[in-house]
Amino acid sequence: MQRQRVDHFNDHLRRKILVLDGAMGTMIQAHKLSEADFRGHQFSDHDYPLMGNNDLLSLTQPEIIASIHRAYLEAGVDMVETNTFNSNAISQADYGLESQVYELNKAAAAIAVRVCAEFSTHENKRWVIGVLGPTNRTASLSPNVEDPGARNVTFNELVEGYEVATKGLLDGGADILMIETIFDTLNAKAAIYAIEQVFLERNERWPVMISGTITDASGRTLSGQTSEAFARSVAHAQPVSVGFNCALGAEQLRPYVSELARWAHFGVSAHPNAGLPNALGEYDESPEEMAGQIGAWASDGLLNIVGGCCGTTPEHLRAICEAVQNHPPRALKPVSTDSDYAGLEPLRI
Repeated sequence: MQRQRVDHFNDHLRRKILVLDGAMGTMIQAHKLSEADFRGHQFSDHDYPLMGNNDLLSLTQPEIIASIHRAYLEAGVDMVETNTFNSNAISQADYGLESQVYELNKAAAAIAVRVCAEFSTHENKRWVIGVLGPTNRTASLSPNVEDPGARNVTFNELVEGYEVATKGLLDGGADILMIETIFDTLNAKAAIYAIEQVFLERNERWPVMISGTITDASGRTLSGQTSEAFARSVAHAQPVSVGFNCALGAEQLRPYVSELARWAHFGVSAHPNAGLPNALGEYDESPEEMAGQIGAWASDGLLNIVGGCCGTTPEHLRAICEAVQNHPPRALKPVSTDSDYAGLEPLRI
């Protein structure tokens, strides 16, 4: 059954631009939940404050998460992302919930699978993207400006955390794994290694998507790589797509997506924010404005997968679905026989 779903996904990826959902956090915030809502009955006596731990809602308020997935699927998206952006031991340590990581991932995937089944038909499948977020620590950079060699996380700690999360996502039924919002490529490499270890254990592979974050107008990730260097650094994972999300709106993100589309032999993805945040940290770009820009991307042959990040809603995704539906997906480039290397910038020999 899993092999069949993977084959269906790959077939659809060749035939159309697939659309991801939009922001989970934006939709959760609209519910204005209290501390008690986050705790539910399961964690009513937990010692740590839990308000703001959105991932926990997959256990304590599953119907809220299901309703958000349902809203995006009703808007026409092909894929929904699990509510697991911070479902790793490193991030959950802030809430004293490291022991719940496997259950958070499994429950979130199961919710998404259940809702996708409501919308899937033989001709129009809906897929669950198991999200592996970046964690709140960086393996490449020092947290102490006076000690450049200091680190507050190791590669092995990241691998261990990602392995537990990956197992939960797959056991919950995720169709695809996505390492997303990557600001440090070494964190992404830890996630890739963890995923590969799980694949070896299970003697089976799932499609892998990878999405980095260009942090500002420098055109680089937080750890200093250009968009091309980042993509070449993770290409060994044999991803079905590499792309970018978060930090920037569609207008600001386009140059980096265009660069990737120029040479990549894998799919190109993008899920930008609804513009740049205003003075209050909110996003003002309308569905029509955002869809107009992304429709131009599709018309120019830049996209294989597209969606929305911070500030986007089902209304944004409905407009994006309409904007890309009549455009074919970007054609993949031939695999290069050159030797590729990448530090902060790419090197091809």
